[in-house]
Amino acid sequence: MISVRDLRIDYDNLCAVQDLTFSVAEGEVFGLIGPNGAGKTSTMRAMVGLLAPTYGSIEIAGINIHEEPQAVGQVLGFMPDFPPVYDDLLVWEFLDLFAASYFIPKPRRRPEIVHRLEQVGLTGKTNSLVGELSRGMRQRLMLAKTLLPEPKVLLLDEPASGLDPHGRAQMKQVIRDFASNGGAVLISSHILSEMDEFCTSIGIMQRGDMIVSGKVDEIAAKVMNQSMLRIELVSGQEAFRKIIARYRVDAEPVQTGRCYDVPFNGDDRAASELLAELVSAGVRISSFTRKRESLEDVFLQIGAKELS
Repeated sequence: MISVRDLRIDYDNLCAVQDLTFSVAEGEVFGLIGPNGAGKTSTMRAMVGLLAPTYGSIEIAGINIHEEPQAVGQVLGFMPDFPPVYDDLLVWEFLDLFAASYFIPKPRRRPEIVHRLEQVGLTGKTNSLVGELSRGMRQRLMLAKTLLPEPKVLLLDEPASGLDPHGRAQMKQVIRDFASNGGAVLISSHILSEMDEFCTSIGIMQRGDMIVSGKVDEIAAKVMNQSMLRIELVSGQEAFRKIIARYRVDAEPVQTGRCYDVPFNGDDRAASELLAELVSAGVRISSFTRKRESLEDVFLQIGAKELS
């Protein structure tokens, strides 16, 4: 759905993005991560045609943005950071204006506006002036506007900025639903706590370079060099310790109450074999999961100390 190949962006004597290559498949939520100044916003501006790259190719839903810019506009929804709004319009008027610009037939506009306002939790603000909305409500309004033409691809630049916890939860659900219905989402952010819960893939940028990209769990395993099993016991701690002591682990388990964090380099088959052996030995287990490293842990391990 999104394909960026060998993208370079120069500003006078500054190279903002250098030979950037990545892709986002249908159903994926891709987090473009990096500190301020990493090149994230420049990349997104080039992807929507607001910035001419020095060289490289960009395709959105199979359409080359340089060859068919108008066609890309029909499949792409873009929500910039600090998006402009018209303060003197009512909320429904604001959306109706954009619905008309998207060539949505007039009989369809009203029900579509009602649906999108409900989707982002702004039903109660239908007849409010846009200028009276809080920063977070404006963000939700712009998300509703972005969804109006039913795009296939969403590009969201710092979408959670200014949102309260309820607004962030709603936005995450909208993004999940969009991806699960076959869309592709690219989110640019430097706030990893906002990205950690719903991104399926990530790309980490520093100084215009893509340091690493791919599935979240694969990158975590590659960067952190090991995974961690979290095992919660009901009984059988002595047998558990004996088995773990002779199993393929690199360090002693860390115990917190009945939970044990076990360093483990085996694959899923090896983990299932360990579980079977523990159960056969009479160890009663209430939970057995592979602990997922946070994006912040991964980011800091790579060396991006400037993360805020």
